[in-house]
Amino acid sequence: MLTSIPYFREVIVMSFRCEHCGTTNNEIQAAGTIQVEGALYTARILARSDLDRQIVRSPSCEIVIPELDLTLPPTSRGQLTTVEGLIRDVYADLKMDQPLRRIQDTEGYNTIQALLGKLKAILGDEDDDEKADDTEKTGKAMKAADKDAPMPAFTLRLDDPAGNSWIEFIGSMADPKWNIRQYRRTLEQNIALGLVSGDEASDAAGELSIVKESDEVTTDAVTDDEVFVFHGHCSSCGHPLDTMMKKVVIPYFKDILIMSTNCDRCGYRDNEVKSGSAISELGKRITLKVEDRDDLSRDILKSETAGLSIPEIDLVLQHGTLGGRFTTLEGILNQVYEELSDKVFAQGDASNLKDKVDFETFLRNLKEVKSAERPFTVIIDDPLANSYMQNLYAPDPDPNMTIETYERTWDQNEELGLNDIKVEGYESDREQETTLSADEVKE
Repeated sequence: MLTSIPYFREVIVMSFRCEHCGTTNNEIQAAGTIQVEGALYTARILARSDLDRQIVRSPSCEIVIPELDLTLPPTSRGQLTTVEGLIRDVYADLKMDQPLRRIQDTEGYNTIQALLGKLKAILGDEDDDEKADDTEKTGKAMKAADKDAPMPAFTLRLDDPAGNSWIEFIGSMADPKWNIRQYRRTLEQNIALGLVSGDEASDAAGELSIVKESDEVTTDAVTDDEVFVFHGHCSSCGHPLDTMMKKVVIPYFKDILIMSTNCDRCGYRDNEVKSGSAISELGKRITLKVEDRDDLSRDILKSETAGLSIPEIDLVLQHGTLGGRFTTLEGILNQVYEELSDKVFAQGDASNLKDKVDFETFLRNLKEVKSAERPFTVIIDDPLANSYMQNLYAPDPDPNMTIETYERTWDQNEELGLNDIKVEGYESDREQETTLSADEVKE
């Protein structure tokens, strides 16, 4: 049956149930094509209500639960289930061969038995005998989400290079326990999905290993109208492509160098931004008051030395965090959310309940901010003044944006390595050092 899953897409569901023994099986197939990018879904299962989240797992999806050191590799068929259903399937599959492992592989038996104990704690199941008695009395088994037993928190990750898997969010995509990150597939993933043949990839890799010594490197100045082309191969699918480099003049700012790579075969894209001007004598602080979604489309050039902060949600990124980026305000806020949700969130622990609640609140506020659901302020502080934010009213002043220049402190110059730089008169210092060295030799 062709089924449409809300907020996801259409899938083909094949369901089987035996009326004699009660065996059931649900298998799915994607009704669409392979997506342009892969998808990594992350859900924090902190309460028993989260066990009811629906899961769509395609045949190419890998599932990871880091807290349990558990990895479920891609299967030969898709699956439509819930978090509880997934855990119960894993529990049943591992438990099936335990009697045999106990005899043939004692060490493996003990390791899997410890994992089964952790899975049972998540499901809240009692001993098998007690569970059977309760089932006979009530006539049905109680769902894990309806039980009162405490549950250890854990993280569930669905990594699907085809982009056709999904895990349900609660309420809306602003759910602080839910996140999605799309990524470019690697060459190995493209081969596994059948997008690139292994023979073609081997041939491309062989060509890439040959260094062309005949390529000439010019030292001429880069002009505004000139585009430099560097021949190479795609790091994702291995096919030939060209990397373009051009000097770009940002209106009312300065010159920058952009290197852009775009593969027409697999869709791989990459860009790198470098400042094309000298070091500024003063630092720069840009303050923008965001009032609606139109402000999220502003272009931003954040250099490697710039810091970013949003006072309304107590967000402070130190200088150099996230590296250099040329994107939009929405794009950089999305990356901040992904980095924080993946790295800052700690493992579930009852002793850190307050920290978990505080961080959930922070993530919820950050999602509201990156969707412009409420006004907020963005501050970009760059000691080298190499950062830029688009002025929608240029050449007139932007009423919502303030630009301040300031003199760097000695500590800032020391951190940037500017205190030791000398661009004038260094020849005489070098000659003096050489003379002193010669006198020391004579002595």
